[in-house]
Amino acid sequence: MKKYEPIDLSGLKTYSLLGRHSKVTVENFARPLGPGATLKEFLAALPDQLLGRDFPELVGRLAESHRNGRPILIGMGAHVIKVGLNPILIDLMERGIVSGLALNGAGIVHDTEIAMVGRTSEEVGDVLGSGAFGAARETGEVVNAAINAGAERGLGIGAALGDYLLAREFPYNSASLLATAKRLDIPLTVHVAMGTDIVHIHPSANGAAIGKAGHQDFRLFAGMVADLEGGAYLNFGSAVLLPEVFLKALTLVRNLGHRVEKFTTANFDFIRHYRTMTNVVNRPTMSGGKGYNLIGHHELLLPLLAAALLDRLQD
Repeated sequence: MKKYEPIDLSGLKTYSLLGRHSKVTVENFARPLGPGATLKEFLAALPDQLLGRDFPELVGRLAESHRNGRPILIGMGAHVIKVGLNPILIDLMERGIVSGLALNGAGIVHDTEIAMVGRTSEEVGDVLGSGAFGAARETGEVVNAAINAGAERGLGIGAALGDYLLAREFPYNSASLLATAKRLDIPLTVHVAMGTDIVHIHPSANGAAIGKAGHQDFRLFAGMVADLEGGAYLNFGSAVLLPEVFLKALTLVRNLGHRVEKFTTANFDFIRHYRTMTNVVNRPTMSGGKGYNLIGHHELLLPLLAAALLDRLQD
């Protein structure tokens, strides 16, 4: 067996650190802030590295899109609602900054419960064993009744639920994305996979109505994506469904001749996912624009993004 010896380092060819390119310099470092610092000062003091560079840049691109009258669309999973962020989104909607919303099926469940009773999100572990998970009577009745009635009128799921909530004047409609979008005439679309949502186990569920209204919403969402040139699409917390819907809508509108090439995308989530990176951040912006990926908690990142954007729009 061959015997190995520690390698001799004396012949290593070196160069001077003074002449080498370095990716990090002291000019890139963060700056400490004193008490009472403004949000603008906070962002300016971030290190000029990675997200410390990307976040202010993203805020600037969103501000530019809004100033130019271009749309800012948000696709989101239900967790955004469950951690209490509806008021942040509603404020952006009322200011005319958010141009459209896309939710998954769980999103309408939690948003509708918020509108009806001001609370949502059951403890699944406590009720799954008995088969009671998802069996809340009012939730199934209201969501399915709205979809069924809306499908007969040719409405999408989002518009149907918004109409239904407003017509019944539920006590917490002001905290509902669905009701607010309908009140402000902002398009809100809903994209479901059959069997993923608790309302699908209720006897009032009508697969034909869900499919008809859901496809109407896909077409409406595609109409929004067709106008995305110069705008932005932000994905919050949907790891699979909405990234797939977004990519299909994008290829559809490009196939139909709409120019959607230079725009901004961003994904916000707890961890890095394959579909969000490929279908939101990377693939859609290959022909222009830029995509960003931000890892962190929605309850911190979304309020920070909203506050930073509002601050930038005052400049």
